[in-house]
Amino acid sequence: MRSPKTALSAALGLGLVAALAATAPATASTVSSSPTPQHAKVTAAAYVGSAAEKADTKAFFEAVMKSVKAKQKARPGLKAVTVTYDASAAPTFKSQIAASARIWNSAVQNVKLQEGSGGDFQYREGDDARGSYASTDGHGRGFVFLDYKQNQEYDSTRVTTHETGHVLGLPDHYEGPCSELMSGGGPGPSCTNSQPDQNERAQVNQLWANGLKGLRL
Repeated sequence: MRSPKTALSAALGLGLVAALAATAPATASTVSSSPTPQHAKVTAAAYVGSAAEKADTKAFFEAVMKSVKAKQKARPGLKAVTVTYDASAAPTFKSQIAASARIWNSAVQNVKLQEGSGGDFQYREGDDARGSYASTDGHGRGFVFLDYKQNQEYDSTRVTTHETGHVLGLPDHYEGPCSELMSGGGPGPSCTNSQPDQNERAQVNQLWANGLKGLRL
C-alpha cells in the first residue's frame, strides 16, 4: 500500500514474471519471510499503484485463475476450506485484522478466514517506504505487511481488507471507484469503504469454488 506520490517497487512485476514463467503463482516455498526486496521472486501487490501496473495485476489474477481451474478439474471433489491467519506480529492492527476477517467471511461462501497460531498466512507491521503490501501466491499463503504511516493516511480497515483480498487472489484495480475494495488508494484517502463489491465477491467465490487449501498451485 503506497501513497500516490510514492515510487513503485519492481517487486510486483518481477514476481509475476517468475510466477508466469512457471505457469503458476509462487508457492509457499518461494514466498519471502521478510519485507519484500525488489529482487525477490514473490508476488507483491501494493495499495496504490500506477496505470502501468494494470497488465501485471490482470496477469496475476489470470495466472491464479488458470492454475486453480486446472487443480479443480483434477480434483473435482474438493470442498470449501478455512484458511488460517496469524496476526501476532501485527498487534497494532489487531482490531482491523479481525474486522477484515469478518468482512470477508460475510462476503464470500467458498473460503473462510480464521485466526490461528502460525497460520497459512501472516500479518506483519512496521515502517516501509513502499507502504503496505501483500506478498502472496494469491491462494491463501504468504504475508500481509501493514505500514504505520499509510494506515494513518488511509482508512486502516479498508487497507487491511484490501491487502487480504490479494491473499484471496484478487488483483488491484486502482482506477476503480471507492465502491471497489481493490481500487485501493486510487480514490484517495477520503474513501473509507472496506466492503468488496459484488464482482469482487464473485471472483473470490469462483477462485475458491473447490477449496484447494494445501495444494501446490
